[in-house]
Amino acid sequence: MSSAPGPRVWFVTGTSSGIGRCVVEAAAAHGDRVVATVRRPEEAAAVTRIAPDRVRVAIADVTDPGQVRRAVALAVDGFGRIDVVVNNAGHGLIAGVEEATDDQWHRQFATNVFGVIDVTRAVLPVMRRQAGGHFVMISSVSGQSAAPGLAYYAASKHAVEGFSEALAREVAHLGIRVTIVEPGMFRTAWAGRSLERAEGELAIYAPSSGAVRDRLAAADGHQVGDPARLAAALLRVVDDPDPPLRLPMGRDAVDGIRRKIARQSEELDRWEAVAVDTAFPPA
Repeated sequence: MSSAPGPRVWFVTGTSSGIGRCVVEAAAAHGDRVVATVRRPEEAAAVTRIAPDRVRVAIADVTDPGQVRRAVALAVDGFGRIDVVVNNAGHGLIAGVEEATDDQWHRQFATNVFGVIDVTRAVLPVMRRQAGGHFVMISSVSGQSAAPGLAYYAASKHAVEGFSEALAREVAHLGIRVTIVEPGMFRTAWAGRSLERAEGELAIYAPSSGAVRDRLAAADGHQVGDPARLAAALLRVVDDPDPPLRLPMGRDAVDGIRRKIARQSEELDRWEAVAVDTAFPPA
């Protein structure tokens, strides 16, 4: 729970649309103050209009550590503290492992992984000095269960989950909390205009990667998840004195992760004898 004496100060990345925009709206409506990052200057005015007295916009591409540090300094200079960080900036890539170009999968990690790490490293000294804060890491159901065609996206989200789990154990004694949010399908631009696609699709992968590509295209604009309701749920999470480390969002995410855990548990039981038969024999 935030230790701020008054309204909280949020630092939210990737706020031009989707979940990030909804988090800014929810936090501002709650009376909190927000520093919201966008990549392009032309996106700033629309975000500022959400609440001009409580929302400040920083132009920052999370793949540029210098821009990240300047945005964090803007937040501290303007509001004196940062209570909640929402590491939301990211994008998807639908491509088989063979289909993606080097540039495509490198960009996936630059934004989804290195961007999260750079924001976290820039804010950690601030939260350490104020003896409290909360990192909210926007992962995905793909951070727990990977689908064909989403290998690079899932790998990036698995990296965020491992980083965040270690971070949570590293900073808990400092009063800093970490929550990994794992959304399923929400009605944002993720599966539409924001989704990067393979430049050369291989017909041999039509039954696997191609099938997922088709499902995402069919789902775009019809997802049952409401990003505004997700944002409202995040306010409840940061208010809670005992927030979760992991929080799936959406029925599809909850069910999908439960199926993954059941499969993993069954496989562990089936192969346990082989797994443990690896020690040196008794002397």
